[in-house]
Amino acid sequence: MTGEIGAVGDIVTGALLGRAVEPRAGEMHGKARGTGHGLCLNCGTALIGDFCHACGQTEHVHRTLGSIGHDLLHGVFHFEGKIWRTIPMLVLHPGALTRRYVAGERARFVSPLALFLFIVFLLFATIHSFAGEFDGPNLNEVQRARATRMIDDQLGEALAKQRSPGDMTPEDRTELALTIKGLQAARTSMRSLQPGDKDFRFTDMKTGWPALDRGISKANANPGLVLYKLQSSAYKYSWALIPISTPFVALLFLWRRRYRLYDHAIFVTYSLTFMMGLVILLTLLNNVGAPNWVFSTAIPFIPPIHMFAQLRGAYGLRKRSALWRTVALLVFAFVALLAFGTLMLVMGLTG
Repeated sequence: MTGEIGAVGDIVTGALLGRAVEPRAGEMHGKARGTGHGLCLNCGTALIGDFCHACGQTEHVHRTLGSIGHDLLHGVFHFEGKIWRTIPMLVLHPGALTRRYVAGERARFVSPLALFLFIVFLLFATIHSFAGEFDGPNLNEVQRARATRMIDDQLGEALAKQRSPGDMTPEDRTELALTIKGLQAARTSMRSLQPGDKDFRFTDMKTGWPALDRGISKANANPGLVLYKLQSSAYKYSWALIPISTPFVALLFLWRRRYRLYDHAIFVTYSLTFMMGLVILLTLLNNVGAPNWVFSTAIPFIPPIHMFAQLRGAYGLRKRSALWRTVALLVFAFVALLAFGTLMLVMGLTG
């Protein structure tokens, strides 16, 4: 229950943070319950309609508890309706979405950064919800040993039950097999976090960077803590993927001067948002027991197909031109992820 509440909190926080950076253009729909006269309560401008032409605030301001809940629901679910136009475009027509946003259609769609922030929070909320809290760093040697013995006892009972299935149905046998796999994975993970386990140690090399050398020593003493810090850093600094990736996309269009870094940054942000959304979907499918062919098909094919479609639509490319750029972009994406992972590793060890 605590994990579920924390996941919901992450989603709400992400939505509200995304809402905070979302431009409020195109949201003055309908009529406010006012007369269109007097001064704006926000900036003091003389009103000539139901909304202030200087700052956009409505003439009528709610002062009820219900209005707070209304704002929260709009921040989480609506983005004033724009999210329901943006998500389908991002999935089915990413190139058109990127091109139209760059061309100036800002009021119609959720801004790339706002949607990116929301998806990042949703991604880590999903991981948090299904993976649970990582308690390895907080367990001392006695607690780890006790937890390992408990896992071993449960695994022994499950294996004994598997050897003597009795009147178990096929569904029960499948569920028991999955339980055994989970317990075996838990036992391996718990033992890998034991202090002094040589299979889970960083090398004892000296880099000459005092802070990094101290971090390596701490990692060897408590590798679980480093894993926790890496996850936390990836959560906080996921936005760094955008400036890391944008120059690589710019390299694909060096001789096309009409495209600017801003255009490439919009492309990258929408692309990263889709890829994170795909991870969320696959995580959910995995937890509901989707067949393996779903993952073996989706993982190798959906990302390059989406990149191809977005490149071709956003930059107006021909098929052959978009194809070679897709191949190059896949390589660049791997390099960018490697750079991001290295950055997070250094921050985790030196932080």
